[in-house]
Amino acid sequence: MSNKEPAVSSEVLAPRQSLDLRDLVVRYGFIAVTVLFFTFFYLTIPAFRLSTTMFSMLKFTSVVAIAGLGVTVTMVVGGLDLSVGATSGMAVTVAAMTMVIYAQQGSVAIIAVLVAGALIGAFNALLIVVFKIPDLLATLATMFLIQGLKLIPVQGQSVSSGLILRDGSVAPGKFTTGFLHINRGSLGPVPYPVVIFAVLTIATWFFLSRTKWGRIMYAIGSNPEAARLAGARVGRYKALAYMISGVFAAVAGLILASRIGQGDISAGNSLLLDAVAVALVGTSVLGANKPNALGTALGAILIGILLTGTTMMNFPYYWQDVVKGLVLLIALVFSFTLSRKKHRHVAAVPL
Repeated sequence: MSNKEPAVSSEVLAPRQSLDLRDLVVRYGFIAVTVLFFTFFYLTIPAFRLSTTMFSMLKFTSVVAIAGLGVTVTMVVGGLDLSVGATSGMAVTVAAMTMVIYAQQGSVAIIAVLVAGALIGAFNALLIVVFKIPDLLATLATMFLIQGLKLIPVQGQSVSSGLILRDGSVAPGKFTTGFLHINRGSLGPVPYPVVIFAVLTIATWFFLSRTKWGRIMYAIGSNPEAARLAGARVGRYKALAYMISGVFAAVAGLILASRIGQGDISAGNSLLLDAVAVALVGTSVLGANKPNALGTALGAILIGILLTGTTMMNFPYYWQDVVKGLVLLIALVFSFTLSRKKHRHVAAVPL
């Protein structure tokens, strides 16, 4: 037997402190950035310190965050749902039509919207799983399809009380008080949209991180062929992911419809990019380097903090996209550049 010592890469012998510092930056850098900006605005803007400001920020962030959670689930299985904005816009139109044109109660509108979201998710799953169309192309086609279809029954008009119908009559219904309470109501000091956002975040985190179904989804996203050979029903799990995304986008649309109080045909048009951005930002949280619900929620909160703070500092509105872009770039650096450098230090040691 040879007494020759195993060859060890010089990188492995690098100071342990540098490895620990890089690991800390990758794991906690994004959280540190969030705390830093929050502290800055808290100390420099008196109105930012008010609890009403905090809850208002979370309330308006909830729509993007909930849609982002749906995007996160599809990213877990290796896909990306580009139809979430259109689905939320469809939800606004469906809710308005149900209450204003068909004069139904808010509860009926909620059920109709959730069913519509699930059906859109199932349609995406059909294109991706059965017809084998790539996720991006399938959901892009669905996005354009929904954006056009939602205009047909309302003839391209926003739906509100007093709408003149095709036969010349006036729409008999209106947005019900109970439905509007989704956005205006609160549980103690916490607005209902924030409660819904928190519940869905925890439920999604638990499902993805603490159940076998979530772990199988991560396995599919990592290597679908290996997951299939291990016995996972890849198609079914992908279908489930897109149906969850459709329902979450519909929930975001419900909150949006309750907020604006009418079936605005342009609602949800800007939601897609924001939802995808917070889902991508979430991959950098705690060095996860993978889509995760808590990361998405924190990404949405950070963007909410920055937009609220810059607005209070009287920044022009067109700076908002710059802020979002910078946050996304920082997150991508944490997720890809720094984490890859960290892993380069792991060298093979021949025996």
